[in-house]
Parts: sequence; structure tokens; C-alpha cells
Amino acid sequence: MISITQHDKDKLRKLIDDVPYIDSKLSKYIKDLEHELSKAKILRYDQISRDVITMNSKVLLLIDDEEEEITLVYPEAADVRNNKLSVLSPIGTAILGYREGNSIEWEIPNGKVHLVVKKVIYQPEACGIIDD
Repeated sequence: MISITQHDKDKLRKLIDDVPYIDSKLSKYIKDLEHELSKAKILRYDQISRDVITMNSKVLLLIDDEEEEITLVYPEAADVRNNKLSVLSPIGTAILGYREGNSIEWEIPNGKVHLVVKKVIYQPEACGIIDD
């Protein structure tokens, strides 16, 4: 079970409600995010463990056999060149709420990918930041 803050859940719920279902790819990612939110454990920002990936967290991932440092962001802040990955992307949805050491198998457009959360480098809640 993943863990997220009530604040992130509320913002993500609004995002889902506001995004038009324009194409089938985006629709699938939104449904994946809705599914993840439906099974999430909801915590206050001061209850979430420092090793959990929340929105705007910077993390080190092992994607298949390659390490990548990414920041999980809302779609409007996404910038692949600067490793800012949208929560509506397949990997962005996959990692939300997971913690250091978790291993995830996730479907992406090119097939399945194996993800390992190596380290949460920065998490806003650990710094007392509720929204950035």
C-alpha cells in the first residue's frame, strides 16, 4: 500500500477532475493514478515518513539497470530535460507513495519496466513544506 498526504491527494484529485480526457494515452494514465489514489493510505504531512515519495520529491531510481535522479512534479512543471517527471507519466504514477527500497513492476508504452526506489534525496514534508 502506498502512502500520500491528504494535501497531495486533494491536489491530485482536482488535477484528475480538471484534465480533459483528450486521448486514450492520457486517459489510461489518469485511470492508473485514480487506482493508486483509491488504495493509498492518507496521512497528514507531519506523519509521512521521510523515505516516502511525495509530490515534488527528488529521488534516485534504478530503472531496469540504469540509475536516474528525478523530481516528481505536477504536469505544468514537467521538464524531461531537467529530470522533472509528471505524476501523469507512467513512471511518475508508478513511484508516487512508494518508499526507499521498494521494487515496482510497471507498464509503460514500451512494455514493462522494473523500478527500485534507491533513495529519497529531498521530500518537501521532511522540510516542513506543505506545498511548493
